[in-house]
Amino acid sequence: MRVQDPLDPPVPSDPPEPAAPGGPGEAVGPAGPVNPVGTVDPVDVDRDVPAAVEAWLRETLERRVREASATDAVFGSDLAARVARFAVTGGSRLRAELLWWAARGCGGGESGAARLLGAAAAMELIQTCALIHDDVMDGSALRRGRAALHVVLDGQYGTGARELPCGTFGGAAAVLAGDLALAWADDAFVECLDGSGASGGAYAIWRAMRTEMVAGQYLDLRAQATGTGSAGQAARVAALKTASYTVERPLALGATLAGAPERTVRRLREAGRSAGLAFQLRDDLRGTFGDPAVIGKPVGEDLREGRATYVLAVARERCARAGDEAGLRLLDGAAGPAGAGGRAADRVLDLLVACGARDEVARRVGELCHRGAEAVREAGLAPAAEDRIVTLLRGACGPDGGASGSGSPQAVRKAGRPVPTGGGR
Repeated sequence: MRVQDPLDPPVPSDPPEPAAPGGPGEAVGPAGPVNPVGTVDPVDVDRDVPAAVEAWLRETLERRVREASATDAVFGSDLAARVARFAVTGGSRLRAELLWWAARGCGGGESGAARLLGAAAAMELIQTCALIHDDVMDGSALRRGRAALHVVLDGQYGTGARELPCGTFGGAAAVLAGDLALAWADDAFVECLDGSGASGGAYAIWRAMRTEMVAGQYLDLRAQATGTGSAGQAARVAALKTASYTVERPLALGATLAGAPERTVRRLREAGRSAGLAFQLRDDLRGTFGDPAVIGKPVGEDLREGRATYVLAVARERCARAGDEAGLRLLDGAAGPAGAGGRAADRVLDLLVACGARDEVARRVGELCHRGAEAVREAGLAPAAEDRIVTLLRGACGPDGGASGSGSPQAVRKAGRPVPTGGGR
């Protein structure tokens, strides 16, 4: 029996399985058939899962945009078309691939490939919702190397300086855009369950995942507002906000849709918790030390917004243990909009290196990623799918380079060691 790691956040048990909407023979709305791209050959999808998901999204979202434009032409062009474009272009398709390969590893796809492809595409729409909302809440100007949606909308109408109770017009409109993406994700997922024998269990996972995302985002905002947060609390936020819907739930959904036994689903959830947390901790490092040209958004936003990231929480705990009062004052005074500009931010980054917080988190990323890969190996999947999932996890959360650097803190930080700086989300 594996000993529970102190960093592991408690994971809520799945809710009782509800009756899934859209059961056999039941109408599921105006969107049409489950399979919008014709007959799906799972072997063809295996060759390029991201391309197959993109094709599904393109055809399905073209219909969604037409429906939105029939409701109102301005709404269709301003919001619906932009949400569709966001979902179709960019992103790693990691969640979709994990769902697909978990199902394939459990014998799924031979008679229900279209259903699995629809579920994988629904994961991409959930990601679209999360990122659009995240950019509004964080005030991020860039996403995937382009202007964030709320910035585009404010630019279109010249409303960037006109504050509303909930931000600018662009911010408020982008909240609605994220809501639309979530509605489309729910539509796609419900449609893919039509006629599925695993609909109840899969829908329970879907419902839990949506709640976890909202809970994690709220706890993140709360930590910023209150200025509190231990390393354990930061890990809890990361597990709920990102790890669940990025790795754990996609793996569990794929296996459940394929009719996998409970032991397999449980092992994949364990894998997803470890690798998903590694993914978020790695993302925190990239957001603090990474290259904006690589990650597609500015670095240092966590400091400017005073976010209670795991690496900052670790730095505070290490400074407290060492009796480093100057370091604690620096962390308390430089983080946040009032103090994180210019040289103050550089001093915080140097402290993260000098106190060992950066290296500790980088090592933790590697350990969690390894644990996730080992759990996948123990899940009893088909070998080809198992290998593919392990490769995906290592690419998404595995550290690049060693766990320590040499030279001054400034040199280590500027050299980029050992911070992983993989592709954008």
